[in-house]
Amino acid sequence: MLPELVALEKILDLGAPHLQVQVVQQVSVASGTQFPIYAIGLGNPALDVPAVGFFGGVHGLERIGAEVVIAYLQNVVMRLQWDTTLHQQLERVRLVFMPIVNPGGMWSATRANPRGVDLMRNAPVDAVDPVPWGIGGQRVSAGLPWYRGRLGEPMEAESQALCDVVAQQLLARPFSIALDCHSGFGVKDRLWFPFAHTRRPIPHLAELHALQDIFLQAHSNHQYIIEPQSAQYLAHGDLWDHLYLQACRDVPAHTFLPLTLEMGSWLWIKKNPRQLFSRNGIFNPLINHRQQRVLRRHLSLLDFLSRAACSHARWVPAPDQRAQRRADALAAWY
Repeated sequence: MLPELVALEKILDLGAPHLQVQVVQQVSVASGTQFPIYAIGLGNPALDVPAVGFFGGVHGLERIGAEVVIAYLQNVVMRLQWDTTLHQQLERVRLVFMPIVNPGGMWSATRANPRGVDLMRNAPVDAVDPVPWGIGGQRVSAGLPWYRGRLGEPMEAESQALCDVVAQQLLARPFSIALDCHSGFGVKDRLWFPFAHTRRPIPHLAELHALQDIFLQAHSNHQYIIEPQSAQYLAHGDLWDHLYLQACRDVPAHTFLPLTLEMGSWLWIKKNPRQLFSRNGIFNPLINHRQQRVLRRHLSLLDFLSRAACSHARWVPAPDQRAQRRADALAAWY
């Protein structure tokens, strides 16, 4: 059994009176074992309230991403026993959790799912600008990293499950934020926003710049580099590009802000070079106190996003402010 899945199911039992839990997909591995993919909701289910979604474990090797989401879910569930302010907040916002999107990949300790497909290269979105070979996505072989799947085939079951949850729980609401937790790029923690398939700025740049402003005001000593993913590299098949484009097409009056937390795992390797000799160690902190530190340091970010979604009417730029906000964002990021 996956230890992350065991921990998650214990939290689901503890929070049962408050949580709405769905198994949105079952995934089989080579041994025949099946793993559930859970989607968990709490807070106000009305579609006219804002929502924030937390996602982890899209890449099976990046266990720390799932652990960050599970740690925040545990934080919320345990606070429900005594935190009046949290109960009041949940009357005005919906929280959605999908902590282990790729349990089959986690079981086999691979980035890809059991079919060898990299879920974050699996969406039907092709880059319009050149991408780096390999890391940008390839269709040569499932035996190589960053495999997109066969051209013309439906998305993988895990990818489709994530997209269905986002469409039903986030895109249907006037305002929503998503945070997808990953690890493995650089020595700094980064917060990325779309696009990954082009260097073109996204339409909701003004809202992202305003979100950054209130984050900086509340967390002046933060450790994140906030930037478009295209500032680092471009890629085919990005799920969040796909979902953002879907939102712009299907619900243009709604605001959907997808973010990716890319935890800088190279710092953990720098502090403990022996991790280079472990596939798991390249993407995760292996020493217990470092893992605990990582789980602590990101809780404030996830809690901030919950509060920001709940209070979005107070900081989202008014129509007459958007042009200046966008100009400021272009100057800062492009």
